[in-house]
Amino acid sequence: MIKIIRVLSLILLIAQSAFGSCKGKFVNPITDVCWSCIFPITLGGIKLAPGEDTPNPGGFLCKCTDPIRIGINFSFWEPVRLVDVTRTPWCLVNMGGIQMANAGVTGRGGNARQSGSLGGMKHGFYHVHWYVYPLIWWLELITDFICLETGSFDLAWLTEVDPTWSDDEIGAILNPEAVLFGNPIAQAACAFDCVTASVGFPVDPLFWCGGCQGSIYPFTGTVSDQGGGVQASVLLVQRIIAKLHRQGMLRGYMGEAGLCGKYPMPVLRKSQYKTQMTFPIPATAKGCHPLGRTEVLWGSGKEFPTRGEDFGYLVWRKRNCCLL
Repeated sequence: MIKIIRVLSLILLIAQSAFGSCKGKFVNPITDVCWSCIFPITLGGIKLAPGEDTPNPGGFLCKCTDPIRIGINFSFWEPVRLVDVTRTPWCLVNMGGIQMANAGVTGRGGNARQSGSLGGMKHGFYHVHWYVYPLIWWLELITDFICLETGSFDLAWLTEVDPTWSDDEIGAILNPEAVLFGNPIAQAACAFDCVTASVGFPVDPLFWCGGCQGSIYPFTGTVSDQGGGVQASVLLVQRIIAKLHRQGMLRGYMGEAGLCGKYPMPVLRKSQYKTQMTFPIPATAKGCHPLGRTEVLWGSGKEFPTRGEDFGYLVWRKRNCCLL
């Protein structure tokens, strides 16, 4: 086993030296995670610990048919996914800055000045990687708990192999309704979403809005009018979540419908998620923020040259459950 670990370490060092543009850090599940984000926890409608929360089903008891059980209404926030947002194709930011390959994709992402743009706004392009990361189950902090997602760590989605991510026209195949929201009236509604997300949670019916970060549509890696790397990366985390919901890869877990298990959610309910930065600077103290909350409140100093231009996030998901 020791020899295998040494060989793997040597391979990683060679990979990092060969592709030096990839920066990142392994997520330490103890010191890099804002464990207070699991709160609030409610049991039978009673809040056991303080924190920002979405509405929970009323009543003390609940019942389910598959499996048949009567239990107590229970809710908490669970760390379930990791996300890389990177300028460098195949760069696994949350895996220590390992670059899987350096071929097959032309050009790097990042940002550039828009020619003739008012106010000198920038546009950018980033790739995103999506990891299955059921952290509580993985660490075996709690076992035999029906409300936890089980499974193993997995790299579930890379946008480098997704043709819809790098081409807005091809991407429109998955989200043809995007044309309905590219008008001033629809975008003006996003200002209201920005305000509500900054003081609480986003407005779920405004599913096309990414709050203070911009528009969730289209589901691609291109960010128009980029205001900075933190703003762009948070927006792309929202986009990949919305995209994977549309593709049926993510489900709903919150509300009355989530008490007995997951259910289809093809249109994202933004209030189901919070994000926490893991790279370049782990946000370990009050580090979780609802989707769309302005990064002005927490993003200062989180982006800097060379090692601070790619980003990693931990995704926390609201879970309502009928607890035995």
